Amino acid sequence: MAEVPAREPRKRTTGGRRPQSVRRPKDGRPARPVVPGRAGRGRTVRAAAAFGLSTTRRAAVFAIVVCALALSVAVPLRTYLGQRDDVAVEEQRQAELRAQVEALEERKAQLDDPAQVEAEARRRLRYVMPGETPYMVELPDDGGDENDTGTGDEPKKGKAKDESWYQLLWNAVSRE
Repeated sequence: MAEVPAREPRKRTTGGRRPQSVRRPKDGRPARPVVPGRAGRGRTVRAAAAFGLSTTRRAAVFAIVVCALALSVAVPLRTYLGQRDDVAVEEQRQAELRAQVEALEERKAQLDDPAQVEAEARRRLRYVMPGETPYMVELPDDGGDENDTGTGDEPKKGKAKDESWYQLLWNAVSRE
């Protein structure tokens, strides 16, 4: 077997920068000691580490906050949408009532004419002027006479008057 040469560990280069332990801020403050293992992390990690929360716990807290915000917005939004629908229905009803009021005002203006009132009285109330002779024309019923026998399913008109209510009921039930 061939021997595998051992790898030499890589050397870290600073890329022309001073090492972190010697680095000083530009605003003239004294240099802080570098904590191993925390180099390169942002402020959010430091803040979360200050509260002692792991990534999973932070995600759970974030989800709870989002749910609480969604619920606090959902109730007023539902109320707003419901009231908006109610307002639309009431506006439509108000428009219908305005149209009805206009029609009634127009009818009232028509009835201000005495000739129109007279025509309505003749037509609806069957009034006649003094000296006129009224005639009533009665048309025969379309149902027929009492002597008409009709079909076998319905009782005869003359016979129905003679039968009692319980006989009529029994006849209706027994025919099916």
